[in-house]
Amino acid sequence: SNQLGSIYGHTSVITGSLLDDHHWHSIIIERHGRNINLTLDRHMQHFRTNGEFDYLDLDYEITFGGMPFSGKPSSNSRKNFKGCMESINYNGNNITDLAKRKKLEPSNVGNLSFSCVEPHTVPVFFNATSYLEVPGRPNQDLFSVSFLFRTWNPNGLLVFSNFADDLGNVEIDINEGKISIHINVTQVKKNRIDISS
Repeated sequence: SNQLGSIYGHTSVITGSLLDDHHWHSIIIERHGRNINLTLDRHMQHFRTNGEFDYLDLDYEITFGGMPFSGKPSSNSRKNFKGCMESINYNGNNITDLAKRKKLEPSNVGNLSFSCVEPHTVPVFFNATSYLEVPGRPNQDLFSVSFLFRTWNPNGLLVFSNFADDLGNVEIDINEGKISIHINVTQVKKNRIDISS
């Protein structure tokens, strides 16, 4: 803003979508006076800051990955980042390398580890006729299934299992772009449970 407080100086820019996909994303922020270039995964957005000043006085700390609990954030989100960052460069200095070698002066490093566990997942592709069948576990009270999926199709069967002794079945599918769960039990009055989300 300005010293008189008559000019609104708050500038907020939102970019990107679906960034929580466990892939690496690149972000570059460059400031030249009031002109800002924000580049996310090679897509640049140019904007100009509000207010009248062409410079910033960074006379306090700059933190990456969140804030100490004593900090006072201006946004509503107070949760610190949970994930991996690499190649943090600030004004030409490789902050991650300096922090790893304990060469940041002065610095306050809170509970960091210099490793990033990569997921060991193996995706499998299903066409319209393929399926993956595994043996069930008889005489179990618990049925627990978890998986990640992605598709362009609004309909499709995800999971199906018959209960033992012809007592019914359970079915999980995508129906018009929504997840539906159907539980059919043959030996009770209300023999069908449908859940949609």
